Amino acid sequence: MAKEETKPVEEKEAAAEATPTEAVQVEDKTEKTTAKAGKRSAKSVKEAEEKAKKEARKEAGDTTPQGEKEAAEKKGPKPVTRPRLERRGKNYRKVAEQIEKDRLYSLKEALELATKTSVGKFDATVELHVNLGVDPRQADQNIRSTVSLPHGTGKNVRVAVFAPSDQHEAAKKAGADIVGEDDFLQKLDKNELQFDILVATPQLMPKLGKYARVLGPRGLMPNPKSGTVSADVAKAVKAAKAGRIEYRVDKQSIVHVGVGKVSFGAEKLMVNAKTFLDSLQAAKPASLKGTYITGVAVSTTMGPGIAVSSTDL
Repeated sequence: MAKEETKPVEEKEAAAEATPTEAVQVEDKTEKTTAKAGKRSAKSVKEAEEKAKKEARKEAGDTTPQGEKEAAEKKGPKPVTRPRLERRGKNYRKVAEQIEKDRLYSLKEALELATKTSVGKFDATVELHVNLGVDPRQADQNIRSTVSLPHGTGKNVRVAVFAPSDQHEAAKKAGADIVGEDDFLQKLDKNELQFDILVATPQLMPKLGKYARVLGPRGLMPNPKSGTVSADVAKAVKAAKAGRIEYRVDKQSIVHVGVGKVSFGAEKLMVNAKTFLDSLQAAKPASLKGTYITGVAVSTTMGPGIAVSSTDL
């Protein structure tokens, strides 16, 4: 057995001293000594070499996976991530300097500051973001309601009405932008959703079931809780045009609501915000034992957030 194991080595040494033609012949002879299967196969020899290298790395204390090590060598040093504020635009950073970090403002102060920290060149929406101590997975804690803001939202709301023909004229006089019955369903078939709110009568609601997957995800499906399913469509249209908004808690237990435009001024925004917060307090679940409102923030579209003291509401 010892002679057989040393034979390939001797043949390789002979190949080194031989002429090129003889070396090729010896090399071919050496390759033939590798078995097709078993411990002497090319695959087994390669695995043994890799195992030996792995053991050597362990002894040297190098436990970094080879793939990660090679990737790190190729990529170079890890880039340093700048703070979020530094990654913002210069206008954002400038207005953010007006907000004191870690300070809780009163609602009035926050709204006044929001009108001064709008970074857009357009009339931005002033938003309230309210953290609630509820579990949206519980049916009785899945907050959802509507409220009419005294000064409106400042948005041009497009209202569509799906109702019998005898109510079309009343809906148009109330300010509806789109009114129809069968012709309205044809528009839905073509995925024409050129409206923000859809009002429907109870008797026609079954016909909208077919379009639930289209309207539902966009928040356009009429619902009795939001006041968009009504026998009096004219009244529902007037309420929608006057500034009625629907709000609901999301999966993170937060309610997001726009309470007006920057151009409203702090006083009108304060009235709208208080009206919304009163409605939110009225929707508090009876089964909730802990704190209901855990945090509030005010911001404008694309603007920095301003923390509000929830005890001052």
